[in-house]
Amino acid sequence: MNKLIGAALTAVFSIAAVSAVSAAEVNKTYMRKGTQEVRVFTSKGKLYCRRTSDNFEMCHGMTKVSAGTYKGNKMKHPDMPKFMTFDGTVVIGSNKKLSIKGCMVGGAICANEIWDEK
Repeated sequence: MNKLIGAALTAVFSIAAVSAVSAAEVNKTYMRKGTQEVRVFTSKGKLYCRRTSDNFEMCHGMTKVSAGTYKGNKMKHPDMPKFMTFDGTVVIGSNKKLSIKGCMVGGAICANEIWDEK
């Protein structure tokens, strides 16, 4: 019985270690609107999406909620006033695409984009 519990704990810690490594490995470049290069990366387990031309931060420390999916409430839209923040979701797809969605007014007004990996 103790061996079974030990094996189960080892499996749980192994899965956690793989997840942490995967989160640390996000470091990709995507194209927003076909012309704006955006670097998407994780730092200390949080996701960031930074436009390379001016370092405008869109995602600002989003939290991983499942494999390839991050959520946060400090998203910024580069075409909106800088003081505005949005609740958002980023999904990094295995198809070399990233989906980003931001909402305000309790989800009543939302906008989304699909970015292609560069």
